[in-house]
Amino acid sequence: MSKEHSENEEHNHKHGGVFGKKTELYFAILSGVFFFMGLIIEKLTNLPESASLGSFIVAYFFGGYFTTLEAIGKIRKGEFEIDFLMLVAAAGAAYIESWEEGALLLFLFSIGHALESYAVNKAKKSIESLGNLSPKTALVKKGDKIEEVPIEELQLNDIVVVKPNTKIAADGIIVKGNSSINQASITGESMPVDKVAIGNTTNLPDFDNIEKNNIVYTGTINGDNVIEVQVLKLSADSTISRLVKMVSEVETQKSPTQLLTKKFEKWFVPVVILLVTVLCFSYLVIDETYKESLYRAISVLVAASPCALAISTPSAVLSGIARAAKSGVLIKGGRALEDLGSLTTIAFDKTGTLTEGKPKLTNAIALNNFEEGEFLDIVLDVEKLSNHPLAKSIVQDLKSQLKVEGKNQAADIKAIQGKGVNANYNGDVVLIGNERLMIDEAIATSKAIKNQMDNLLQSGHTAMLVAYKNELIGLLSVMDVPRESAAPTLKRLKDIGIKKMIMLTGDHQNVADSIAKQIGLSDAEGNLLPEDKVTAIKVLKQQYSKIAMVGDGVNDAPAMATSTVGIAMGAAGSDVALETADVALMSDKIENLPFVIGLSRKSKSIIKQNLWVSLAIVAFLIPTTIMGGTSIGGAIAIHEGSTLLVVINALRLLRYQL
Repeated sequence: MSKEHSENEEHNHKHGGVFGKKTELYFAILSGVFFFMGLIIEKLTNLPESASLGSFIVAYFFGGYFTTLEAIGKIRKGEFEIDFLMLVAAAGAAYIESWEEGALLLFLFSIGHALESYAVNKAKKSIESLGNLSPKTALVKKGDKIEEVPIEELQLNDIVVVKPNTKIAADGIIVKGNSSINQASITGESMPVDKVAIGNTTNLPDFDNIEKNNIVYTGTINGDNVIEVQVLKLSADSTISRLVKMVSEVETQKSPTQLLTKKFEKWFVPVVILLVTVLCFSYLVIDETYKESLYRAISVLVAASPCALAISTPSAVLSGIARAAKSGVLIKGGRALEDLGSLTTIAFDKTGTLTEGKPKLTNAIALNNFEEGEFLDIVLDVEKLSNHPLAKSIVQDLKSQLKVEGKNQAADIKAIQGKGVNANYNGDVVLIGNERLMIDEAIATSKAIKNQMDNLLQSGHTAMLVAYKNELIGLLSVMDVPRESAAPTLKRLKDIGIKKMIMLTGDHQNVADSIAKQIGLSDAEGNLLPEDKVTAIKVLKQQYSKIAMVGDGVNDAPAMATSTVGIAMGAAGSDVALETADVALMSDKIENLPFVIGLSRKSKSIIKQNLWVSLAIVAFLIPTTIMGGTSIGGAIAIHEGSTLLVVINALRLLRYQL
């Protein structure tokens, strides 16, 4: 999108002023305060007429200030929109001394504009949050020295030293050292991934074709070991930068509904202005005075000023958003509220959305007749010495679920990269790890145990064997388990008409399939990077027109931005996901999803009702006023009545129950 095009299409909310970014909102509120003050003075006091008039004039100023700025900007581009019509109508009302009607028009319109401005900075905040994931500096190895440099100064093939438990500063390959990398911020994987140094750095293939266990990404977190990374992508081309670009591009696109509204304004406003102008000279062809023609023209102008139309959508949106907030759901504006009601397709991230987001101990089985209590004590004592995230999960669950206390007899633990750990227990060696570790240590593994491990792996578990005194004594497995509420929530979504639900995850396909089977989800796609999720969302949008993406991680942000409605899991969600999303389940309860979709459908229905009522009133009043069937007072009364009607209709949303 060119700069010129963007300026023409985007509504500019960057209004400064004495109150900073919120000046427009405060001006709208002040307009309302002085309008009601003038009304009270006029109706309920014996103060001079000048007192109420002064209050209405002040309401005019605050309500019309930013509307005037908007209208002037549009007029300079040859555009006449609702802003201009409202100003002309207010000026006409003032000319015929109906100040309160003009003040009401400007107040309603200005508050609508002010409410829009809350959503405008969303894209900028999303981009800033993404950018904060990257470290600001990197430790670069230069000969025998290590220098700290800004990441913008990194060059291709620089060697970056990454200390334990720090963020990785560049996309590249490990050339020295091994570690477990937490890359949930990029791939969404719930488990840290073991990474090893690449054997040969000459004639490297394209970055995307290098083995995944040799690659690291900007912003991911190193484990407990020092590694050295060869830079293969500059800061501007890193994975994080691509995410920033994706979010930025999608967030600046206009919705079809907004474009349709613009088209309506472009013909409605000039037609009304032309009609009013013609009516000003009707005395030339009919038997009436110029003053009577002017009165008729101003009456039509007031009749054509859509008071109810100005408040019909904002009132319904505010009621719907308020009702959602009461149930712990944040909806960021009317577009999201309306789009939610049109959904028949939803895509879900796995980790932290449909699952708990952290590994749980799923099996602790003693083998070969080894005593179970002693087996659990050994596992607890050894894993307590490890800093690996899986070990911490095992220890926590052994204590909380199985009430194992241990005997504190383990010592001298050593990590064996990519295989497991060994430790000393009561003078003998304990091994905990994968089958490769047992093979290397010449520990016999029966076919039945291998089959048992294979079944666990195929079901999405991470399985480990335990050996003691050169003999296999047990089997452990951990898994990111589904939320208890996931299956009933999906069933409820089907019951209310959601036809297509699919899981998109960075985890392995067998993990995705296992979780999907457990919660009753028919479709699941695994091994997806952020750009793969974006592609999947685009394909689904082509097939089903509108789609929601539910996620909680940074890796979900581009997919949520690409979707029709992005829905973030709140408490467990990243800042980026929350900023990018249109809807946030603040209490982190996925079971609120059916409620908010139902609320959105009801809101959409009420918005349509309000719009039809508002347009019908305008369609009725314009010809009636032209024919002299109603006076200015009558037009004002009907407008105010219709405004009250649409507001009461909208307030029904506050009592919505699914």
